[in-house]
Amino acid sequence: MANASVSLVGRQVPDFSAPLTSGKTFQLSAYAGRHLVLYFYPKDDTPGCTTEGSDFRNQYSAFQAAHCDIVGVSRDTLKSHENFKAKLQFPFELLSDPEETVCTMFDVMKLKNMYGKQVRGVERSTFVIDRNGMVRAEWRGVKVPGHVDEVLAFVKSLG
Repeated sequence: MANASVSLVGRQVPDFSAPLTSGKTFQLSAYAGRHLVLYFYPKDDTPGCTTEGSDFRNQYSAFQAAHCDIVGVSRDTLKSHENFKAKLQFPFELLSDPEETVCTMFDVMKLKNMYGKQVRGVERSTFVIDRNGMVRAEWRGVKVPGHVDEVLAFVKSLG
């Protein structure tokens, strides 16, 4: 598995569905007419993922004002997602992708070094999908501090 990613900016995202928290099903076509932030993170209830999710939660109303929805994605189970979402009071849904279908579609599965061993995991990445289902921006290998502000500024620039 190569670690170099091909940019998805300018590409149309095919419609897909996946299980969401709150007993809902994600359907990309349901977001037509609104922007969508799809952010991929390694694991529920870990320090970086908690901070990133909390940053999106804290800016949620600003994203909503910019006609933009937010969905977090990881390989965790729906049960894990429900607990994580409730604990941190996320106003947005989390998508469960244990089969890595969505992660593969967005090319976020990478080899990482963890304690000297190579492990496969989700590379923290964020994608902005516009009202027409096209990827307008992507951030890969995200460092959490300041990231959500940068994404929000980009979404606001879309008008």
